[in-house]
Amino acid sequence: MNRDVTYNTNTGFVHLHVHTEYSLLDGAARIKDLILAAREQGMKALAITDHGVMYGVLDFYKEAKKQGVKPILGCEVYVAPRSRFDKAPQLDESPYHLVLLAENEQGYRNLLKLVSLAYIDGFYYKPRVDKELLGKYSEGLIALSACLGGEVAGLLLKDQPQKAKEKALEYQQIFGVDNFYLELQDHGLQEQRRVNAGIIQLSRETRIPLVATNDLHYVRRSDAKVQDVLLCIQTARTLSDTSRMSFGSQEFYLKDYDEMRLLFGEYPEALANTVKIADRCNLDFNFGGNHLPDFAIPEGYTLDSYLSEQCRSKVGDYYPEVTQEIKDRLDYELGVIVQTGFAGY
Repeated sequence: MNRDVTYNTNTGFVHLHVHTEYSLLDGAARIKDLILAAREQGMKALAITDHGVMYGVLDFYKEAKKQGVKPILGCEVYVAPRSRFDKAPQLDESPYHLVLLAENEQGYRNLLKLVSLAYIDGFYYKPRVDKELLGKYSEGLIALSACLGGEVAGLLLKDQPQKAKEKALEYQQIFGVDNFYLELQDHGLQEQRRVNAGIIQLSRETRIPLVATNDLHYVRRSDAKVQDVLLCIQTARTLSDTSRMSFGSQEFYLKDYDEMRLLFGEYPEALANTVKIADRCNLDFNFGGNHLPDFAIPEGYTLDSYLSEQCRSKVGDYYPEVTQEIKDRLDYELGVIVQTGFAGY
């Protein structure tokens, strides 16, 4: 780490919508560089919200702790338009985006559950959750309405403000009055400005709070070229293809507080709410010991003796003739388990 760097002290904004290198072929922000840059800007906290996955959260957590930045762990999940079990062409292949942040350990466990079930039950082009799952595993989570790919934003783009309002209130009901926020974003895109006008009106009508984000995909503005190459690889296109998918601007980087204030200074509560959310998110991992299940055993036994008794009483169910070789092998296997302290597991 460069000890000669002079750090800013601006703490009026926290990035809560952040894609790292673990958003495969969709994020060019390397974790170490990203956290160092946030620290240089004086940001006291930073989130990780990769698309549909949580592969990077432990690396992110450890590096943030190492550099003195508070890690906020989350994910930008994909929400199925209907049920996660529906997988019909054209109807179900374009899920909505939703940002989820773990407020505490329960929220983190629920987020792990959601992301796992999104792959196990809901995978169709992308890993997808649905409203049923969100309702079941909403405890301890703070939700943000996401980018132009979010359900609320999509309806506003279609000039359906009443339906957008209904969906915003539905998300608020799922996560709780204090746990759902409407995102404001401005990367210089005309569509975002249209959506922002609708989001602000929705907030006034529903009292759902605003939060400013920058949908970060790379660390510096100059990294936009790298991001463009990643998108080309992802979509099997070339840089010379004028009809290919692109971000449409070079504004998806780690903006500092002053830059965000220039964009959203008219709505100071949207900036302040980023800090408020960061203060609420408190999650610490204990890497110092085993995390094994607490297995209840009958009175008069230890974990070791109960496992031994169960194994010896059942071995005949699997071997019609329990030879001395089988007994010796069982003794050996039990000895390894007991020695390593895994009898309860």
